[in-house]
Amino acid sequence: MSTTVQAQSRSVTRKPESPIARFFYAQRGDSPFKRLLIHLALIVACIISVYPVLRVLTVSLRPGDRLLSTSLAIIPEDASLDNYLTVLTEKDFLLWVWNSAIITAATAVIGVILASTAAYAFSRWRFPGRNAGMIFLLSTQMIPAAMLMVPLFILAVQLGLVGTYRGLVIAYSVTSIPFSVWILKGYYDTIPKDLEEAAMIDGASRISTFYRIILPLSTPALSIVFLFNFMNAWNDYLLARIFLSNATEIWTWPLGLQLLQGQFTTAWGQFAAASILVMIPVVALFLYSSKYLISGLTVGGVKG
Repeated sequence: MSTTVQAQSRSVTRKPESPIARFFYAQRGDSPFKRLLIHLALIVACIISVYPVLRVLTVSLRPGDRLLSTSLAIIPEDASLDNYLTVLTEKDFLLWVWNSAIITAATAVIGVILASTAAYAFSRWRFPGRNAGMIFLLSTQMIPAAMLMVPLFILAVQLGLVGTYRGLVIAYSVTSIPFSVWILKGYYDTIPKDLEEAAMIDGASRISTFYRIILPLSTPALSIVFLFNFMNAWNDYLLARIFLSNATEIWTWPLGLQLLQGQFTTAWGQFAAASILVMIPVVALFLYSSKYLISGLTVGGVKG
């Protein structure tokens, strides 16, 4: 018995084999030099990731449409907020953002509702075609997004959904549900069934058990699914271009920003200012839900 326990402990604490993996392997007594190198590598990676955003901020603060400059300063000497004022007051930017917010919020909520119930059925019940259904959902993610444009548009035309909020919300929700179901199904599998059985013994129904026990315990995974649906709808251009090409009054911000690009000139300053503004809601949402990101992504992949 003791031999088995020792063998299991050695297998659990076995160090990675490659030199790079061994270097980053956390263990007691790590030298300050090793920790310093790891932190320096992380800082450099963060700088590389943030630098393009800072350059966009620089372009937005330059007067006029100057895209290139010999200066490497993040804040230019002649910095001005004129581009932001122009975008907010002289363009329909706020309308574009409002349209995007409505479509994105509806898509995220509908996607979470449909995916949470479907994933619960796949996780808790055994029925004919269950495995085939999961494989089918996974296989739909292998289809290039461009190939879905034509069939989705044909269905929207036949149903009279072109040029409406409803058509775009349905298209976004349908395309995001398969991946969401896989995330939530893997998370539901990690929740013990004993909790539901105990609640039903006390008189709770299956629906009550789902809403009062499963959903509160699945908050990290639900947050991941919400963010995934939110980002897909917020940043999409192709579907919005196809569904809302003639409905300019309900254009989303990706469609609106293309008006800043003319045939011969492009308002780079205004384009950069609008890009910074549309980034603020996404960053705020990620900062608010950051505590759920790690647990939602890792725990949902433990069992499937």
